Amino acid sequence: MLLPCDRWQQRGGLTDWCLTWIGRMERRCEFLPEEKRAPNDTGIHQPLLNGDQPADASRVRIYTGSMTVDPCLTASSDPGRMTSSRLPVLLALVFSSLSPVLSHSNREMWFQDLFPPNTCPINAKTKTFYGIMFDAGSTGTRIHIYTFVQKSPEILPELEGEIFESVKPGLSAYADQPEKGAESVKRLLDMAIDAVPPHLWKKTPVVLKATAGLRLLSEEKAQALLSEVKEVFEESPFLVPEDSVSIMDGSYEGILAWITVNFLTGQLSGQNQHTVGTLDLGGASTQITFLPRFEETLKESPTDFLTSFEMFNSTYKLYTHSYLGFGLKAARLATLGALNTEVADRQMFRSSCLPKQLEAEWHFGGVKYRYGGNKEGETGFKPCYLEVLKVVKGKLHQPDEIRGSSFYAFSYYYDRAADTNLIDYEQGGVLEVRDFERKAKEVCDNMERFSSASPFLCMDLTYITALLKEGFGFRDNTLLQLTKKVNNIETSWTLGATFHLLQSLGITY
Repeated sequence: MLLPCDRWQQRGGLTDWCLTWIGRMERRCEFLPEEKRAPNDTGIHQPLLNGDQPADASRVRIYTGSMTVDPCLTASSDPGRMTSSRLPVLLALVFSSLSPVLSHSNREMWFQDLFPPNTCPINAKTKTFYGIMFDAGSTGTRIHIYTFVQKSPEILPELEGEIFESVKPGLSAYADQPEKGAESVKRLLDMAIDAVPPHLWKKTPVVLKATAGLRLLSEEKAQALLSEVKEVFEESPFLVPEDSVSIMDGSYEGILAWITVNFLTGQLSGQNQHTVGTLDLGGASTQITFLPRFEETLKESPTDFLTSFEMFNSTYKLYTHSYLGFGLKAARLATLGALNTEVADRQMFRSSCLPKQLEAEWHFGGVKYRYGGNKEGETGFKPCYLEVLKVVKGKLHQPDEIRGSSFYAFSYYYDRAADTNLIDYEQGGVLEVRDFERKAKEVCDNMERFSSASPFLCMDLTYITALLKEGFGFRDNTLLQLTKKVNNIETSWTLGATFHLLQSLGITY
């Protein structure tokens, strides 16, 4: 059975076509030039199954898989950045069977009837809708454009795909030039204008949530940046909620990432639930989140480290905390002795974690730092580890039960492992904590050989080693699954935040 496209656009004499095969669904966009049409032909045809090439094969995007997919994408979309999945909408199942509550300490965040059936209009056709979420991190700004499909009012929507792009540096680098920071956001927003069909612009919400980078700025500078971004949003054709730009509580990053990973890996369904913890290492902060198995952990943990919520007729109490100032780049400053200090003109910060003859400049958070190696002192893993140890020793809570637990780790854990060939950059991999220490020793004791890749590579690997072992208290043989994506979806808090956004706006499907 052939179905015509639900949506088509006229683009310079070419019409987008869509071929949908029922059963094993496959989409293909084809183009029919106007000169080949009959008189008064609208151009809405069903292409033949003859294997003929479309008029412009370079502008065709193909998706295969057992799914019903969105109507043909526009030719201006980038085929390298769209991923498709038959995954049900995350958190729709998680929060749909009851009126759950997510409480953090004395705060409560309600997810009531995230996708209630009575909000779905009766529509025989597949309905597509979008959500745009910006992650304004300390090292870069990232846009996530999510596509959702509602096949019928009787079933839950599905997450069809994600378009992702990023720019560097992060918004915090424009602390003294907020207009330029807003320009970087506008460049990303232009992608959304191309990706979302014009007739859905006014129904598509756009939100930016800033994380640790802006938390480190003064309130005045942070608000100036957010105000400029808000103006960019208001000039766009999208739906702009009242709280469209804000600084997010770091603990929510960990909560949403934990739900994302465990839901996408199937750990929250069925009778045998074996959840995994999550570790996120950003530029300015780091998060740890896991589901405690022992009552002792709940009793011994600080009360503001515990968060409760209900789903699947079960109550979960998570251990989660965000440590501001313990992200990878903030830790560099702490190791150099430059964190939270007034930087004097031409002041040089030195470390045994850097090549002896190195002298360079580095910008972070809108501040320029001059740094270098210890020309007369020791270098290598041992003196570097002693420096880094001062940053983490006794500064983080160490719940006993994590020593024997499995964790997913992402962000800079992933990047530094990939940079040093501990894992494949595309596929990720499984490591033990001791693998980071082994690689740190190799790099630090041969610093000149590795410094061309990054002068901070020794310091970064040593910090990760100390953070895992001395900070959190993991064993050497603790297994870490390093990943960027699960089932082609970014392991990010942004997806969960998008669902909460759609629910809070009362958007119907």
